[in-house]
Amino acid sequence: MAEVDDAPVIVCSAPGSFARSVLAERHPALIEQVRDAFPWSPERHRALDALLRSSTEGVIEPLGPHAHDRERWDAWGAEHFGRSWFDVPFLWSESYFYRLLLEAVGYFGPGPWQGIDPFAPFKRAELRGSLVDDELAALDVLARRPVAERAAAYLHGSLWGNRADLSFTVGSQTADGGTDAGGTEERSGEDPPPLVADDSEVLWSLLPTGDSPGAARTVHVIADNSGRELIPDLVLIDHLLESGRADDVVLHVKPYPYYVSDATMADVVDCARRLAQASGEAGEAGRRLWAAMGDGRLAVRAHGFFCAPFPYAEMPDELRRQFDGAALTIVKGDLNYRRLVGDRLWSPTASFAGLTAHFPGPVAALRTLKSDVIVGLEPRTVARLEDAAGDGTGRAWRTSGTHGLVQVRT
Repeated sequence: MAEVDDAPVIVCSAPGSFARSVLAERHPALIEQVRDAFPWSPERHRALDALLRSSTEGVIEPLGPHAHDRERWDAWGAEHFGRSWFDVPFLWSESYFYRLLLEAVGYFGPGPWQGIDPFAPFKRAELRGSLVDDELAALDVLARRPVAERAAAYLHGSLWGNRADLSFTVGSQTADGGTDAGGTEERSGEDPPPLVADDSEVLWSLLPTGDSPGAARTVHVIADNSGRELIPDLVLIDHLLESGRADDVVLHVKPYPYYVSDATMADVVDCARRLAQASGEAGEAGRRLWAAMGDGRLAVRAHGFFCAPFPYAEMPDELRRQFDGAALTIVKGDLNYRRLVGDRLWSPTASFAGLTAHFPGPVAALRTLKSDVIVGLEPRTVARLEDAAGDGTGRAWRTSGTHGLVQVRT
């Protein structure tokens, strides 16, 4: 399709680009934070130091000979090995960085660090934070609102929860010199701006309430982050089940730690437990979710492709079949959006429906904007955002995390 040929793949070599800042600034800061998060052995320290040198100054090299998935990554990276990290597709370089980070801390190999999530301290600190207490308490107030208002709030809570992405705020310093895990927008106390695209009514039209005739309605949710994003995702899922908008829900998570805060099965359990142990409405929702997992109405799946460095257009057939027949698939977050439409420098007015036609069945994107990729906007919306950006380029709104969207392809 001509649109694809006209939109360059995002790489990290452009000076001043968002992608370059991720590799040159965010990844080194993350390595230092992971280094300090555990009492790693000297061997692990050396491996982390080597990853820092390689990813900032060196070239991309294959996994070691004993890596369990070396053949897979050899096939995936054959054209990239020996090249600078900054000269290959951004999606691929990010994915491979996190794969090498897990290798550096011994996640896959035999030994005492096998299976230890290097991001767990960050996730647990966020989950124990007072902001989570406040957000759970707000559910009691929301419970007194009309049903339609509650549904809208649950949907927007899931969308704006994406602002709590730990990888987006890693290295951001607060005034007292500490690391801010909430982002500057979390401290402003202001309501989020209007959505740059809002297909909420279309989304709800695909999931009517009540006892509708026909086959059971299954909703799939492709999760993004754990903690303060996953909790409102779970609250939304509880609403879908409790209201009858869905008969069952399938939640897709990562099979192992990926990026900083991407959700795994362990994170689902931690967040469901955090809900179930709360008082009031949050506790009731948590206990319903716990029961729904027990009776199969909420299933959690973890396919290896969710940690692959490719767009969803290249998903394997066995994963594609899982989405066939779904009433709706909700795709959460910025990385999933990049994978859904393709990690390219599209025109922001390019067709969302056209670029997601490859995905089986109706699909909805809930996303806070934190990277350059954006499609499906009205020209007047783009002009307004670019005029208001105030950064000299008209692009700051794409990566600031202060704008959000709901886009649906039926």
